[in-house]
Amino acid sequence: MTNPLLSDWTGPFSLPPFAQMEDDQFGPAIETGLTVARANIAAIAANPEPPTFANVIEALEEAEELLNRVAGLFYTVSGADSTPAREALMRELAPKMSAFSSEIIMNETLYQRIAVLWRARETLGLSAEQDRMLELYHRMFIRAGAALTGAEAERMTAIKSRLAVLYTQFSQNLLADERAWSHPLTEEDLAGLPASLAAAARAAGKDREEDGPVLTLSRSLVVPFLQFSDNRDLRRIAYEAWTARGANGNETDNTALLDEILALREERAKLLGYDSFAAYKLETEMAGSPEKVRDLLMGVWGPAKAAAEADAEVLTEMLHRDGTNGPLEPWDWRYYSEKRRVAEFDFDEEALKPYFSLDAMIGAAFDVANRLFGLEFTPMEGPFYHEDVRGWEVTRRGQHIAVFLGDYHARGSKRSGAWCTAMRSQKKLGGDTRPIVMNVCNFAKGDPTLLSHDDARTLFHEFGHALHQMLSDVTYEFISGTSVARDFVELPSQLYEHWLDVPEVLQKHARHYQTGEAIPQELQDKLKAAATYDQGFSTVEYLASALVDLDFHEGAAPKDALARQAEVLADIGMPHAIRMRHAAPHFGHVFSGDGYSAGYYSYMWSEVMDADAFEAFEEAGGPFDPAMAEKLEDWILSKGGSQEAETLYKGFRGRMPGVEALLKGRGLLDKV
Repeated sequence: MTNPLLSDWTGPFSLPPFAQMEDDQFGPAIETGLTVARANIAAIAANPEPPTFANVIEALEEAEELLNRVAGLFYTVSGADSTPAREALMRELAPKMSAFSSEIIMNETLYQRIAVLWRARETLGLSAEQDRMLELYHRMFIRAGAALTGAEAERMTAIKSRLAVLYTQFSQNLLADERAWSHPLTEEDLAGLPASLAAAARAAGKDREEDGPVLTLSRSLVVPFLQFSDNRDLRRIAYEAWTARGANGNETDNTALLDEILALREERAKLLGYDSFAAYKLETEMAGSPEKVRDLLMGVWGPAKAAAEADAEVLTEMLHRDGTNGPLEPWDWRYYSEKRRVAEFDFDEEALKPYFSLDAMIGAAFDVANRLFGLEFTPMEGPFYHEDVRGWEVTRRGQHIAVFLGDYHARGSKRSGAWCTAMRSQKKLGGDTRPIVMNVCNFAKGDPTLLSHDDARTLFHEFGHALHQMLSDVTYEFISGTSVARDFVELPSQLYEHWLDVPEVLQKHARHYQTGEAIPQELQDKLKAAATYDQGFSTVEYLASALVDLDFHEGAAPKDALARQAEVLADIGMPHAIRMRHAAPHFGHVFSGDGYSAGYYSYMWSEVMDADAFEAFEEAGGPFDPAMAEKLEDWILSKGGSQEAETLYKGFRGRMPGVEALLKGRGLLDKV
């Protein structure tokens, strides 16, 4: 029978054949994609004609079209809805895909054709976008080891292959730990919890086919449990399970993988002539060097730590007044911080949830995109890859722009966290290709699903990434959408978060799910007053993770990553009652792939820009100023990686920002 994944996708907007796809089709389809891609690339390398931009760079852009189509679908659904068969295929494919990538990069004939173009680039009459493409392709080949020969080239190939295996194993170990752990709860354990949290625990028990409510390691369940449960023993059990992911001493333990990954990364950088992996990785980022990253992080660390330590004294007093002796522990912080917020701001975050239903917040994100960029969203019928997935056609002035899919609910088959991905990216080469963009979140399912303010911010964040994909307007997929410097990619997403709290957005969309009444002004005022509450805690836990990541990669790879992690935390004076947001054994950003390795700092680097960028709107005509919205689309959202990130930001803002807007936004300016 014909494999539907290899046939032309004839569904609406050329969506994948979700209804026909089966797990046993992915492997053969990807193998076929690899075969076709290899033949195409061999032909490009062996072309007897002199190299041109068209017969080398543009040909490479189209060489892997089939492979990208089927592999993109496979990895998308595997991350959001894993099965044992998909996990097994991921392990099988890891070394194969790495070997394929190495074959291309280490193809001496192909590299020489690119090098000929690079040397002659000023005489080729290239457009600005083509010149950028040639620069990026040449840089990619050099940084991947194309200039290496003999034993060094062979070793580079082996390193990449082994890292691909380790990254897959790390991710699957983490998912296995998250999926395996649950703790039964009695109705007594649920007493005092917000009704939405109790309902989520019951729903989790039903999802796992348990007899009653359970606590799982879904962030949207465990974090509010730590915030609201009066049972300190249960809070400790939950917290220690949450922070022990990947480090349980069993067959899914990740600690041994850390040391090997870090050693291989260092060796890879040294083969390419860099002093460290961080020096290699940051060369092409906006930051440019580890020193600049450390300066940024440590510039914020002092004020953040001072704020956290002041808060810890207050929370410790509350703990002691409750009759508990001893120090404030990590499983106490969120609980007493929530009590303090209620007391000082008369603000109960749970009172917000009825106004932040999932449907309302999706509508809010869409409405903001409509007001800023003229986008309209029309619901689409499935089926998609899972019954939870929802779809919309995105149009502007009647013209098709993209397909947007939303997969919002937590389940055991989905890895933790939230992310944006493109099943198909925008490009114009070979015809106008419009993107299929997807947001994946892990919100606890309810009837209806009610979000915390932090959950709603996550939804807006990921939708900001989606806009970067949907509004992309470039010729080549290689520079499309979010294909930008890692410390620039978070700018659109973090900037979009600001619109969640715009008063007119709240007034229109934050409506009680039962009565339809708008969120009271009193609640809005309390939300604004508490906006920078507990920023010492959240900034410290983030910075600790970023500083450990940087240290892991800045010098010689540690022989014992966990021991080195402890040393770094001691050196910076990590407060006792706060732990890293992501300890190394479950630091998926850094160890599930190369994406954020030596790059977790990028959220804060981008935050410097997003705080400054939103100020640009406020300095103009307000958050919906049409001229600023047009500049944002023209200079950032539509440009992808077609120019250097700093050039794009300066085009939008006229200058680069300082750190003051960030400190102000986090309420830390007075701690400097």
